[in-house]
Amino acid sequence: MGKYLTLCQMPKRFAQLEFRFPAWLRSTSVVSQKPVRSAPDCLHDTGMTAWCQEQALSFGLPELAKKVQVTWNPRMRTTAGRAWWPSRGIEMNPKLKDFSDADVWRTLKHEFAHLLAYERCGRRHIDPHGPEWRAACAELGIPDEQPYHSLPLKSRKMKRKYTYACPSCLTVIARVRPFRRAVACYTCCRKFNGGLYHDRFRLFRNDV
Repeated sequence: MGKYLTLCQMPKRFAQLEFRFPAWLRSTSVVSQKPVRSAPDCLHDTGMTAWCQEQALSFGLPELAKKVQVTWNPRMRTTAGRAWWPSRGIEMNPKLKDFSDADVWRTLKHEFAHLLAYERCGRRHIDPHGPEWRAACAELGIPDEQPYHSLPLKSRKMKRKYTYACPSCLTVIARVRPFRRAVACYTCCRKFNGGLYHDRFRLFRNDV
């Protein structure tokens, strides 16, 4: 995992891992099983919603046509778009408006392809960017679509003002927010305690 942070947390006496991925990977467009969060600042796009409805009906999917909704979410940072299942919602990053119309519509098609693939497969589990999604992309006119976008969307830089250190290996970890419960160094827990939490390797604050 290179320099990505891995932690071992205390509850229930088993190793709980936390992986910190780069922003472009952490926020990639993946269909979520969670319901869409109704953020008050999300703006409904009637034109894009109507386009999705027409496409759904042309593919013989009336339930998708009935429930699909496209919104612009200003809280999105590096993510170009996001699709939600089974609520059948699509969120778009307003920063896309700084790019070409082709980039905007390609992103919409990318996300709608997720909903199209899941609508057809029902309860069957599928890979979000697997053959079903690729087939849907081809039907929507983007047969060479890639799983992750390459648009230069700038991320918000957040200051990591909380730092912790391992008393054993002295590894220092910087955090935007403080830990709310006991956390140990996973590297040491794995090396000396079979990956299970041990208070000997509990991280301590060193910024106070």
